[in-house]
Amino acid sequence: MSTQSAAPSRPSSADHTGTLPLSPPEAGGKVLADQQVSGDTETFDVDPPYEAHHSDLPADRFLDREISWLRFNSRVLELAEDPLLPLLERTRFLAIFAGNLDEFFMVRVAGLKRRLAAGVAVQAASRMMPRDVLDSIWRESRDLMRRHGQLFRSEVMQGLDAAGIHILRWDELDTDEHKRMQELFAERVFPVLTPLAVDPAHPFPYISGLSLNLAVTIRNPDSGKEHFARVKVPPIFPRFVSLGDQRFVPLEDVMAAHLDQLFPGMEVLQHHAFRVTRNEDLEVEEDDAENLLKALELGLQRRRFGSPVRLEVEENIDAHVLDLIVSELDVSPNEVFHLPGPLDLTGLHGIADLDRPELKYPAFVPRTHSHLAEVESASPVDMFAAIARRDVLVHHPYDSFATSVQRFIEQAAADPHVLAIKQTLYRTSGDSPIIDALIDAAEAGKQVLVIVEIKARFDEHANIRWARKLEQAGCHVVYGLVGLKTHCKLALVVRDEGAHIRRYAHVGTGNYNPKTARVYEDLGVLTANEGITADISNLFNNLSGFARHRDYRHLFVAPESVRGGLLDCIEREIEHCNDGRPAHIMMKLNALVDEAAIDALYHASCAGVKVDLWIRGICALKPGVPGLSENIRVRSVLGRFLEHSRVFWFENGGEPQAWIGSADLMHRNLDRRVEVLVEIPTSQQVEELHQLVERGFDDTNASWALGADGEWERRHLDPQGAPLTDLQATLISIQRRRRESGAASRR
Repeated sequence: MSTQSAAPSRPSSADHTGTLPLSPPEAGGKVLADQQVSGDTETFDVDPPYEAHHSDLPADRFLDREISWLRFNSRVLELAEDPLLPLLERTRFLAIFAGNLDEFFMVRVAGLKRRLAAGVAVQAASRMMPRDVLDSIWRESRDLMRRHGQLFRSEVMQGLDAAGIHILRWDELDTDEHKRMQELFAERVFPVLTPLAVDPAHPFPYISGLSLNLAVTIRNPDSGKEHFARVKVPPIFPRFVSLGDQRFVPLEDVMAAHLDQLFPGMEVLQHHAFRVTRNEDLEVEEDDAENLLKALELGLQRRRFGSPVRLEVEENIDAHVLDLIVSELDVSPNEVFHLPGPLDLTGLHGIADLDRPELKYPAFVPRTHSHLAEVESASPVDMFAAIARRDVLVHHPYDSFATSVQRFIEQAAADPHVLAIKQTLYRTSGDSPIIDALIDAAEAGKQVLVIVEIKARFDEHANIRWARKLEQAGCHVVYGLVGLKTHCKLALVVRDEGAHIRRYAHVGTGNYNPKTARVYEDLGVLTANEGITADISNLFNNLSGFARHRDYRHLFVAPESVRGGLLDCIEREIEHCNDGRPAHIMMKLNALVDEAAIDALYHASCAGVKVDLWIRGICALKPGVPGLSENIRVRSVLGRFLEHSRVFWFENGGEPQAWIGSADLMHRNLDRRVEVLVEIPTSQQVEELHQLVERGFDDTNASWALGADGEWERRHLDPQGAPLTDLQATLISIQRRRRESGAASRR
């Protein structure tokens, strides 16, 4: 039975029209450019403090979002510390941790510093003052970074060494290896290097963000005068240079051993590695949408000159050298981090990629969803016939992205009956088959509309390039609405089926990126539901033209109706509970920060509604507080795949409803982005989502539980000390059995 039978309980379209304004909503002053951390996780919000009108709720009911993010990265580090995980997977978690922290400093810390300097920083919803937040960030991140570096040196390196993978320092190389590295340096590295001296004629050089550098002290043997020079470690070479036989040496060690060739006739006295993190804020004036591409390109050129926010140095750095660097970069003592070398462990991704399957998770190949698989023919299934038969809920990476979403777009491009394709693109891969299919469709004469979000953080260059390539092929390329990022994941295909025109759609929680779809956990629905496809068609008209459609019956659309629609759903659960009907709220999110949503969940808990929240990253809600949130549980699951889907499930008095989409409960998603949540059209799929989210709270599965104090407790061992079940491994097994069962039923 379709969940549309529960229409009387659904928030009315008159209450939540989903209108997209032509200008961004006012949010207390100038809205600065969106900032993002770790792919699709965090942005720098500049909203005023939450003006709550809930005198019945305690003032200290919110956890601090920045500290919560650090706790998230601490959970990533716990995975690297886990001796039960495969060794190269632990190595990769070390690299992920380092990359996450880099982006956190580039965006969140930089933004906080900027607000403090401008005098516009205000007390956070957590009641912490900005300076106190910054002090806590420095203190906690310092501890995490030391723990990270020591783990690598004291445990992971030893494990790699025992497994025959050796990360060596220069003095540990044998004679033959020294000779080969000398040849490598002379032939490939030396021609690239540019030593930069510092003296009255040579000002202190600009140090680019995230670059690894050598601070070198040299002396003129004739005059006895000492000089300082900087040599940048070229990022075009591997971070760890292969010596053969799975033996590696840091590139800066190779350079340091040959500094005499860079400074002939001078005495090299000492050298020290250091690394700078800079403000990667990107502000673009968007008043003139026609010049948005040019404005963004100019902003990207300015980005690399952002002010420093962190200086990493090795523990043994000379005090005088450090004083010079600190003075020239104008960083505070709190921003200097003394760490065990080598620095920049993001390069461990290269080690984790080694072909050593016995040191990794068991091999996994995504499989075609059973409703999209052909058993009696070698040719791919007819996607349109399959979707016309039934809606298909795909769960990546367990269900193959290539044989579902990608195939949907590719078949649409090749199908002579398809008249038009409309799609949003937020991030995609460099060699995207999605892009190729859209170009093929345009060249075949189909109408192709692509909403490209060129402001997707850290993907701006790639998106500008793809936007121009699509335009050159004849696609209609639009950059969304001024002042709003287009973050929703939508594809619409219009097909001539003889007697009538039929529309097919995909709505997802993740990007149209075939590469990340193999490691990001996401959901999507492929549907020919007339109500949903009509809503999506109207939304595309809003995004590409001046349409102001107001009646979305099956969608919640931000910035206008996602928050309001969900708050109404929560309020409805409270009413069901008060009237003695079944009431239960389950949400799966990347982040929960929005104060209005949190307060609504608190009120639901106080009314007796059971609330289960599966949050991967930031959570500003305090669960388990007597009289406030004792009916709320918060869990987090981290592992092989990055949990990325967003699910909103409501028991609705016994007629469950569910939404999936691109929006987290954060200010930026709800107020400054075009986001879409789609109501899942069939009761069977609603139950599938219920079962999925429920697994996150199964005590037999490993997870982290959040306490009222903001601390996360890892639960990965049973009372006897045996490992709990890995949820993602369980889902792999379930998908495999489901695929085999589906194949058998079609024979």
